[in-house]
Amino acid sequence: MQDIKAQPMSKNRCQWVNDELVYQQYHDTEWGVPLRDDDKLFEFLILEGFQAGLSWITVLKKRENFRKAFDDFDARKIAQYSPEKVEELLQDTGIIRNRLKVEGTVINAQLFLKTQAEFGSFEKYIWQFTEGKTIQNHWRNIKEVPASTPISDKMSKDLKKRGFKFIGTTICYAFMQATGMVNDHTEECFLYKTSCESVL
Repeated sequence: MQDIKAQPMSKNRCQWVNDELVYQQYHDTEWGVPLRDDDKLFEFLILEGFQAGLSWITVLKKRENFRKAFDDFDARKIAQYSPEKVEELLQDTGIIRNRLKVEGTVINAQLFLKTQAEFGSFEKYIWQFTEGKTIQNHWRNIKEVPASTPISDKMSKDLKKRGFKFIGTTICYAFMQATGMVNDHTEECFLYKTSCESVL
C-alpha cells in the first residue's frame, strides 16, 4: 500500500490516529463498525495476530499485500497450505515474514473452519462473548481506553483452548475494537455520537 500523507487533520479523531491517509480512512470507515461477515472477521483475526509486537499502521500499510499473499483471506484455501507454501510466503517481502505467525495463520484457518462448523458461523461463536451486542463505552480520552478486559480475557482463554495461535487478551481486545464488538471511539472523536446512536 502506498505511503500517502493526508492533508492536516480537519476532524477531531481518536488520538491514536495520525496524519496518514490510510490510518484516517481506516478509523473513519472501519474501526468500531459492527462486523458480522465471517470472511472479514477471519481477516481481522489474522491481521491482529500479525500485529503482535508491532504497530497497527505497519499492518495496515501491508494489508493489500497480505490479501494477495493469503488468497484474499480465504480460510478454506489457507487451511490447505503446504510447508512449501509457507516457505514461499516467508520470502514475500510484502508481508510480515515471521515463521510462527505464518504457520499460526494456517492453524488458525483450520480451527476457524472447525469453529464455523460447530456453531454454524464464526460470527455466532465470537459475538457470544458480548451477548451479540456492541458494548458502548464512554471514554473521555485515549488514556482511559483499556488494553484488555475480563471479556477479552475470556475470549482469549477459549480461543487458546481451541488451539488458536497469537490470540492473547490484548490481541483479542484489539480485535473486539476493530470489529465493533466494543465501541471505543472517545467522546472527543467526531464519530463518537454517531457510533453511540448506531448501538442504541
